[in-house]
Amino acid sequence: MKLNVFSIGILAFILCLASVFGYAQKEQDPLNKRIFNISLNEIKDGQPTKKLLPDKIEFKGGKLFSDFVFDKYQFKWIKYRIEKDSIYTDSTDTEVRFFQIEATATDEGNQTIMMSFTILEWDIEGSIKITKNDKLKKHFEFVGREKGGKPKKKKKGDTSDKMRMEGEPAEQKKE
Repeated sequence: MKLNVFSIGILAFILCLASVFGYAQKEQDPLNKRIFNISLNEIKDGQPTKKLLPDKIEFKGGKLFSDFVFDKYQFKWIKYRIEKDSIYTDSTDTEVRFFQIEATATDEGNQTIMMSFTILEWDIEGSIKITKNDKLKKHFEFVGREKGGKPKKKKKGDTSDKMRMEGEPAEQKKE
């Protein structure tokens, strides 16, 4: 009987530890469930073409997905690696998060996609290179912004969200 209670206690402890560790693992990816609307521009002979191609890049579970890359080159979810993840304070004393990311995948036909890009808060920019047998086939550059856009900054003097002491009248606008 004592062995059963002890075994159940150890099993419960292991399950709790596993769930906490699993939760921490899931929360490690700061890009998880973020979606960016981007504009792709093909680079031919070192010059960008005039036609911009709309696309979106979605991040989920350590992989990214691009509608354009899937439609044109049949690459589904591509694993990415965060090379740099830093937070710094800009000139306006605002904390800014910066990511530098690399993603590479090769299919059965020896076609390789290499994506290299940076994310600065909600803005994204980078390049996509498609090679076949180690020869450059296509080169694209892209820029974009996170779906939903830049969060709105509060105007100075906006007191609508400030708590007032009980009994204090709301500010009246002057006409």
